[in-house]
Amino acid sequence: MRNCVKIVMLILTFAVMQSGLAYAQTSRINTLEHHASTQQGLIAYNKLIPRIMNVVDSSLIVNQLLQEKDDAEAMLEDGWDEMWLSTFSTKNPKDTFAIDVKEHCIPVPGHVTSNYGWRWGRMHKGIDLKLQVGDTVRAAFTGKISTTAYQAKGYGYYVKIRHSNGMETVYGHLKKILVKPNQIVRAGEAIALGGNTGRSTGPHLHFETKFMGMTINPAEIFDFKNQVAHTDTYMFYKNKQQKSAVNSYATHRIRSGETLSSIAVKYRTSVSQLCRLNGIKSNKILRVGSVLRVR
Repeated sequence: MRNCVKIVMLILTFAVMQSGLAYAQTSRINTLEHHASTQQGLIAYNKLIPRIMNVVDSSLIVNQLLQEKDDAEAMLEDGWDEMWLSTFSTKNPKDTFAIDVKEHCIPVPGHVTSNYGWRWGRMHKGIDLKLQVGDTVRAAFTGKISTTAYQAKGYGYYVKIRHSNGMETVYGHLKKILVKPNQIVRAGEAIALGGNTGRSTGPHLHFETKFMGMTINPAEIFDFKNQVAHTDTYMFYKNKQQKSAVNSYATHRIRSGETLSSIAVKYRTSVSQLCRLNGIKSNKILRVGSVLRVR
């Protein structure tokens, strides 16, 4: 802006000097010629004004865009933990959040092979999408790469992205990571190649969606069959999500001598229900210390 002001002042000074020079030159001629010369000078000056203003306006627009970029990056920085997957918290007292998911991309076109929820005695915090080793994995939304790492007994090679809409997504069991921390990526941009690393029983993408540190069932946001979002805006209810996380299930740690039948009686349920909740068969041998979902 200082440079623009200097330019304007120089142009105005030049115009004044030219006006004075014109007056000195025309003082020796008649009044009609003087008026004609002055009029032409004013016309030329008036034509110059829009150009001056365009320079100033362009500078203001550039500064505004730079400020918006800084604000967006500041928003991405605020409140996010760079290292861990589940430590994000917020002091925002609002309960309801409208999350913009209009500009999105399904990470891989494969079908769902395992849903969100309890599986094999533990919570499956995302969904699994079928792919072949080497298939391209894409960012679900525009955002900033937060973490790229390897976890041998869990995600394998994984990428975590924090997004400008407030969400966070995790992509696990990758073969190769194509991005680096702090890199800005657009929705649909390639971030990795699919694989079978970490705790995985076959090639697939483990995909998680989070908000305020709480996992959301990705199927609530995306229609994976038709490869689109259900709506342009996903409504997140904090209290409902917190209660759901606490009340939607209960677990039991197996003790010596217990069976599926005795556990079913204890929790007033059935063996078939326990099997369904945990993805096991009725003849499964229970290991002491392992956890079963009972509700």
